[in-house]
Amino acid sequence: MSLTVSARAALLNRPLSEVDPDIARVLASELKRQQDGIELIASENFTSRAVLEAMGSVLTNKYAEGYPGKRYYGGCVHVDEGESLAISRAKALFSPGNPDAVHANVQPHAGSQANAAVYMACLKPGDTLLGMSLSHGGHLTHGHPLNVSGKLYRVVAYGVSKETERIDFGELLKIAEQEKPKLIVAGASAYPRTLDFPAFRRVADAVGALLMVDIAHIAGLIAAGLHPSPVGHAHFITTTTHKTLRGPRAGLILCVPEWAKEVDKAVFPGQQGGPLEHIIAAKAVALKEAMTPEFRAYQRQVVENAAVFAGAVADRGFRIVSGGTDNHLFLVDVGKKGLTGKVAEKALDAAGITVNKNTIPFDPNPPMVTSGLRIGTPAVTTRGMGPSEMKTIAGWIAEVLAAPEDAAVQARIHGEVRALTAAFPLY
Repeated sequence: MSLTVSARAALLNRPLSEVDPDIARVLASELKRQQDGIELIASENFTSRAVLEAMGSVLTNKYAEGYPGKRYYGGCVHVDEGESLAISRAKALFSPGNPDAVHANVQPHAGSQANAAVYMACLKPGDTLLGMSLSHGGHLTHGHPLNVSGKLYRVVAYGVSKETERIDFGELLKIAEQEKPKLIVAGASAYPRTLDFPAFRRVADAVGALLMVDIAHIAGLIAAGLHPSPVGHAHFITTTTHKTLRGPRAGLILCVPEWAKEVDKAVFPGQQGGPLEHIIAAKAVALKEAMTPEFRAYQRQVVENAAVFAGAVADRGFRIVSGGTDNHLFLVDVGKKGLTGKVAEKALDAAGITVNKNTIPFDPNPPMVTSGLRIGTPAVTTRGMGPSEMKTIAGWIAEVLAAPEDAAVQARIHGEVRALTAAFPLY
């Protein structure tokens, strides 16, 4: 028996709270957690309502394998327009004044897929990849043996100097000359200092290697002119769009035009099928937002907050890896206080302060334990917090970590956290 028109319409138009109250409760609980807590994970941020609206749009209904103007499905006129906007905005944002100097692919579902696509475009299984060690601040997708990048390619790692905890380009050159990589990967997930892209390119040129730069963490800073750009130095640039860029959870690739065909083929059909056009529309929104003076002012505040925050934590007796920060994050050596990152993360979480345990260079502890914490300021800055709040939060962190098993201290500070976040509401 077929459904009536009104019955079919009712199925499509019922609210989530009626269709699936369990998931509705999950969403409400997560919103409350975000509203009531202090988010210091460096790779997390809060999107705008406009980005959320694009992500939850009717574009999710459309299949669009291929690229604008060259689709394998009909009915793509509007998604072509949206994807083309995202492409043109990515080029204009990261290569202002000369957008044609780069090619943009906005289809990668995430940064991991963007990185894998670049590898597929320029490497063959068994080729040598030189990437930053995960334990020194790199990323899983830069050649870790548990990741596909470490399984398909011969990986050699570089790291930081034990004395300075910064990249030693002399040592990097020695490794490159010895190992002769086909691709060098620059970029990090836990490196608090400015990346010297010309120096990376000089090493790559010296050994005849290609250069890929993963700017996932610093894309927003680069867009705002607060970190040097890899455009003009790197053959390939990959990024997520949800960290400092403050867009949806997704990725994109920029490359020099001569690699455009190989990159596009590696993304589709090499890595992915139909693109997520609702997420691509949200990328376009975020890229437009990133072109505004307000976004540049926001990024300046992110960097200032990180510097003040790191200094305030250091003033309370904690060692800061490399002595400080140039960007949106810093690493705290809690091992010097007789703690592990695992213990510190759990204690702070109980107080409403969300951080992540993180290895530090030459860490004696394994990755699931660690001797460090990674702290970032993008999310708290999005809420409108400034240097005064950073100093307050630093004090709370010191109090909690002075007595990591003290539930009374955690409860008291959690109450103070809720009072602060109420003054800086989300949505």
